[in-house]
Amino acid sequence: MYLQSGHLFHLFNQGNNRQKIFFNNENYLFFLSKIKLQILPYSDILAWCLMPNHFHLLLYVNKLEEYLCQEKTIINESTVVNNPNPNAFSSCPNTIKRTINESIGIMLRTYTRAVNKQENRTGSLFREETKAICLSQKERISENWFQSMGITRLNFTPVEYDYPNICFNYILNNPVKDGLVKRPEDWEFSSYRALIKKENNLINIDRINENGLIVL
Repeated sequence: MYLQSGHLFHLFNQGNNRQKIFFNNENYLFFLSKIKLQILPYSDILAWCLMPNHFHLLLYVNKLEEYLCQEKTIINESTVVNNPNPNAFSSCPNTIKRTINESIGIMLRTYTRAVNKQENRTGSLFREETKAICLSQKERISENWFQSMGITRLNFTPVEYDYPNICFNYILNNPVKDGLVKRPEDWEFSSYRALIKKENNLINIDRINENGLIVL
């Protein structure tokens, strides 16, 4: 998984064999606390959506390394699964330098461990590879340059130029597309409600505006 500071990334993964990864409301809240702990120190979140068998995050990566809590020293995972608290990690006696890739891995592994205990199951919960697609480097979408009549020309289409906004709206409308609700605001576990209310609940409104992202 390749991440780079100063760019937008669509980060996503799904259940192994498309199995469920969230079994109750507390699981969704627990995973959100993981995002707050392991993702926010590195990135601004522009959109997020948790679905029964997958998740989406739209990130603006600010840094690739940071000093973070050694989570295992301050958390009983089975307790937090059943009583999630986004502020559970407000105090931390031990810190360690980690990369964003390492923190994403920790987020998924510790969540898997807790849910496996909850569901009395074993094995992988998520697919092995978490995807991170860069949305702000056009060469990662298509060929950026081409030669024509001996002249090097820039190659992009309006769709590619608008791809961050397309992805932004795809994430927000994913529950409607999958038939879970009729309106995006009816799905509790996405950033749509916070966006409409202009609340900085995980998402960074200023960064959303800075990147010209709008609800279509």
